[in-house]
Amino acid sequence: MTTTPAAKKPVLSLGDRVFSRTAVFAGSMILITLAAVAIFLITQSIPAFFADADDASLLKTNFWAYVGPLIFGTVWAALLALVVAFPISIGIALFISHYAPRRLAQVLGYVVDLLAAVPSVVFGLWGITVLAPAVRPVWAWLNEYVGWFPLFGGTVSGTGRTILTAALVLATMVLPIMTAICREIFLQAPVLHEEAALALGATRWEMIRMAVLPFARSGIVSATMLGLGRALGETMAIAMVLSATGRVTFEVLTGENPSTIAANIALSFGEAFQTNINVLIATGLILFIVTFLVNAIARWIVSRHAEFNAANG
Repeated sequence: MTTTPAAKKPVLSLGDRVFSRTAVFAGSMILITLAAVAIFLITQSIPAFFADADDASLLKTNFWAYVGPLIFGTVWAALLALVVAFPISIGIALFISHYAPRRLAQVLGYVVDLLAAVPSVVFGLWGITVLAPAVRPVWAWLNEYVGWFPLFGGTVSGTGRTILTAALVLATMVLPIMTAICREIFLQAPVLHEEAALALGATRWEMIRMAVLPFARSGIVSATMLGLGRALGETMAIAMVLSATGRVTFEVLTGENPSTIAANIALSFGEAFQTNINVLIATGLILFIVTFLVNAIARWIVSRHAEFNAANG
C-alpha cells in the first residue's frame, strides 16, 4: 500500500516573511492600543466611582448623578442629528449614483469628500454665528404653532443656541461620511439586477427600491452607525454652539439644554484638579463604552444581514 507524501508548505521568500510579520504587527497594534486606552480609563476612573461632593467639586451628590444628564445629552443630540442626516444622506447618495449626469456626479462627489475634511471648529463657528441667529424665527414659529407637541414646548431660546441647533450642526458634520459610504455602496449594486428590473417595466425609483436598496442595506447600517459614532464623540462644535445647563429635558427649542460628555470634558478639563480630573476621565470611560456598544451593535446587524444573504443566495 503506497502512501501519498504530505504536501510541503511553500517556502516563503524573505520579502513575504517580512510583509507577513509586519502585517501581523500592525494588526496587533490596534488591539494593544485599544487595550492600553481601556486600562488607562479604568484605572483613572476608579476614584471617581466612589467619590462624592466632598471629594470633587464637580459632583453635587455622586458620580452617577453627575454623568446621567451627560449620557442623556450625548445620546439625545446624536439621535436628533441622525434623524436629520439619514434621509438627506440617502437622497444625496442616490442622486449622485443614479440620477445626476456623470460630470455633475463627479463634482458633487468631490464636494462631499471635501466637506468631510472641514475641521469641527469651523462648523462650530458657522453654527454660532450663522445658523443660530438664522433659526431663531423658525424656532419661535414652531413653538407658537406646534408648541402643543412636547418636543417644541417650553420657552424658546432668545439666542437660538438650542440642542436642535447643535443637532443640525452635528447632522451637517456626519452627512459627508454617511453620504460617501452610501454612494459607494449604491454604485456597487449589481448592474444585471438593475437592468433586469428596468427590462420588466419598473420605473427608476422602483428599480432602486427593488434592486439597489436591498443590496445596500448592510452598507446603509454601517454608514448610519459610523455617523452615530462620530456624532457621539463630537466635541468642539457642540461646546461652541450648545447653551448647556445640565437639565434633562426632551424640549429642543429652549435655552436649558443637557450637555454632552465630550463637550463637558473639553469645557471643564482646563480648570479641573485632583479628583475632578478622575471624574472627567470616568465620563470619558462611559463615552468609550457607549461608542463601543454602538459599533458592536452595528457589526452584529451587518453580520446578521450577511448571513441572511448567504443563506438565500
